[in-house]
Amino acid sequence: MSTTKYQRDQVFWLLALQTGVFGIFMGGFGPALPLLRADQGVSAAVAGLHGTALGVASIIAGYLNSSVVHKFGRYRSIWLGLAIFNIGALAFIILPDAWQTITAILIAGVGLSMTVNNSFTYLSAHYKGNSARAVSQANGVNSFFVLIGNFIVGMIAGTQFSWRLGLLLSLPFAIILYLLLGRQHNPEHIPDEDGKQKGSLSIKYWLSWTGLLFTIAAEFAIAFWGAALLREKTGLSAATSTTLVLALPLGMMIGRWFGTYVFPDLGIDSRLKLIIALQGFSFMVFWTSEIPVTSFIALFVVGLGTSMQFALTSLRLLSFAPDKPDLAMGKSSYSAGIAIGLSPLFLGFLADEFGIVSGFLLVPVLVGLAFIIVALVPSQTHSKKAAA
Repeated sequence: MSTTKYQRDQVFWLLALQTGVFGIFMGGFGPALPLLRADQGVSAAVAGLHGTALGVASIIAGYLNSSVVHKFGRYRSIWLGLAIFNIGALAFIILPDAWQTITAILIAGVGLSMTVNNSFTYLSAHYKGNSARAVSQANGVNSFFVLIGNFIVGMIAGTQFSWRLGLLLSLPFAIILYLLLGRQHNPEHIPDEDGKQKGSLSIKYWLSWTGLLFTIAAEFAIAFWGAALLREKTGLSAATSTTLVLALPLGMMIGRWFGTYVFPDLGIDSRLKLIIALQGFSFMVFWTSEIPVTSFIALFVVGLGTSMQFALTSLRLLSFAPDKPDLAMGKSSYSAGIAIGLSPLFLGFLADEFGIVSGFLLVPVLVGLAFIIVALVPSQTHSKKAAA
């Protein structure tokens, strides 16, 4: 693929739609947790263990990634991940008890992380110099399906039908996608004679890895607790607050698709610093606002600022391990797992101790630390072409 001409080909749409498979489920998963808690009659802490299971799953997937890719190749590893994800998702839908659904989400999360890691490296290798744009827009497709999943579960929840039906769509979607597009793409994979990718990674990699942890921690803190902050500051009902926080994924979807066309001559590091700063500024507007419309707009801009952070930070990680991309992406799952598992939990603890408004000061701290790391640890993709 040329570094000067960007075109969304069949490979792009195949991999982007593959991320849409779990996007539908995950979009409905968050709003469904209160409904699941009511069905199971469990405490909020027990219901929250479903989120913790996702974090643990990400770490497991990261540990397995190099071995799985060595054996099956990146493309087949994506389909393997989707198969594992759908097994867990189906178990979550049909099993009644909390320990069963938590285990099911753990299984689904392993497949989800496996799919994310390998679709990222596959697209990066396919598009080379245009990888930032391709990966970001593929994530934009995922965000679109997240919104669909959220909307479907929200609509079904108000009817006589079970909300679980909305989560069931991921399975037929995956089957149809494989039959229509997946079978047509069959790249050859020859396992490396030297075995799976292994060895140490540079200190710059691990510093940037920490930056990824901070960005994901900030994102999930806002995603999990944003409705609570909005309700506290504006006095809106829980239902209205939950609906208005759709501004975050909406902003992320638009930012991921169109963001790469803004300041196209900026390198990856410069672009990343710009959107982190945008996220931090707009979050402070959201944090201080007591007007619902202002809060909605600010949260939408937070989504714009958050939108490309995962893609650009992951590309930085790959730049610090150019000869070990599968190992680098596998290790990146550790930071995602830690952030997803601990960030909402820690913010919840701060909210219990100091109130939700004061507790949310954790977010600008995380955003500031992420910005400092990008500024102090420049990547080896700090060029115009890399950001194309």
